[in-house]
Amino acid sequence: MLSNSLIELDRDHWIHPVASYRGHEKAGVRVLRSAKGATITDAEGRQLIDGFAGLWCVNAGYGQESIVEAAANQMRELAYATGYFGLGSEPAIRLAAELAERAPGDLNRVYFTLGGSDAVDSTVRFIRYYQQARGKPQKDQFISIEQGYHGSSTVGAGLTALPAFHAGFGVPYDWQHKIPSHYTYRNPVGSDPAAVIAASLAALKAKVDEVGGAERVAAFYCEPIQGSGGVLVPPPGWVKAMRDLCAELDILFVADEVITGFGRTGPLFACEDEGIVPDLMTTAKGLTSGYVPMGAVLMSQKVYDVIADGSGAAAVGHGYTYSAHPVSAAVGLEVLRLYENGLLENGRKAGARLMAGLESLSDHPLVGEVRGRGMLAAVELVTDKAKKTPLPAASAPAQRVFDRAWNNGLVIRAFGNGVLGYAPPLCCTEAEIDAIVERTRKTLDETLADPDVRAAMA
Repeated sequence: MLSNSLIELDRDHWIHPVASYRGHEKAGVRVLRSAKGATITDAEGRQLIDGFAGLWCVNAGYGQESIVEAAANQMRELAYATGYFGLGSEPAIRLAAELAERAPGDLNRVYFTLGGSDAVDSTVRFIRYYQQARGKPQKDQFISIEQGYHGSSTVGAGLTALPAFHAGFGVPYDWQHKIPSHYTYRNPVGSDPAAVIAASLAALKAKVDEVGGAERVAAFYCEPIQGSGGVLVPPPGWVKAMRDLCAELDILFVADEVITGFGRTGPLFACEDEGIVPDLMTTAKGLTSGYVPMGAVLMSQKVYDVIADGSGAAAVGHGYTYSAHPVSAAVGLEVLRLYENGLLENGRKAGARLMAGLESLSDHPLVGEVRGRGMLAAVELVTDKAKKTPLPAASAPAQRVFDRAWNNGLVIRAFGNGVLGYAPPLCCTEAEIDAIVERTRKTLDETLADPDVRAAMA
């Protein structure tokens, strides 16, 4: 089928995620044909470096034959096995054990989902059950962070704190609350780590008091690095301070590692960066490197025991048809093996090179800040460095920058506020990292030449 036929079929039938429907119909789809390593090829034969690993997820890189074989072999042997009725499959059992062994502290229990959004939804249900089981049903308020992302399911979108995920959907709910982000580049208290940490602690305490005190708050949700909000990196010590306060107030701490997990920031889990142990942790994306759908909730033994004892002989009524799918689990096991047989180490080296390369762009007239950790980074664009003035909305920075980068052979995430996001596969070579930086500089130079951008800088 010709690519133009695919474009028409897409235009007529496929509803794309997080898209302007009419805008997409007008622009048409870009059809991807194949991929290998960190390179994708579109239907016209154009090759691009995927600087965003699909959607923060293809951590192992494309075309890893051992992953393909793991999936194919499992399909031949046992294509599906339910986890209901006390049944299970060997890959799911082994993957749960391998994840528990590697997870921080007592995160010994694993509940498998299809992805990140339903992993977050599952935590809400587990947390409510936990609070009921321990005789504290009044602990029913949930707090998350502005510019945070916790999926786009009905409940998760309310914990998410990005306007596009709220508008028109009737969320957040009245039991979902937000505190300001640490966002050090634009924090009202400045960028001093101690001041940012103190402000966030004060904000959480104030929000807890506002909703009725700690006896009303069930849980606090936190990304170790805020991803879809613009790759917002907290100052060192921030995550630990927030986790410690939650422990002090008897509030469950949920670490959302859907983006940061599986080598994205360096270690297997970003929580390791500050040595914290959350009460629950959500993962997805890098769990299977995006090859097949899968997510997981890692639950502390403490939370599990309360739920298990509280339910007694009764079933805990939460489940999905495709939870612990054996093909996904087989892929997860092979991806984990690849991570530990060199990909994590390569990712650490490539991440250091990526950060150094992006830092070299700091002298560009449009670059306000470069931030990141490991293979997760952002460049924030401004028209005035001293005033930190964002690019004018009229310049449509998201679409223009994405299109220019694409034309320069690079896929990045271009956020609407003029932030460029990077999350390349961990398999990237030095040459590929250098090309990401070089193609970014070319894209910035072209953006700098825009009349409306020049006018905003005058």
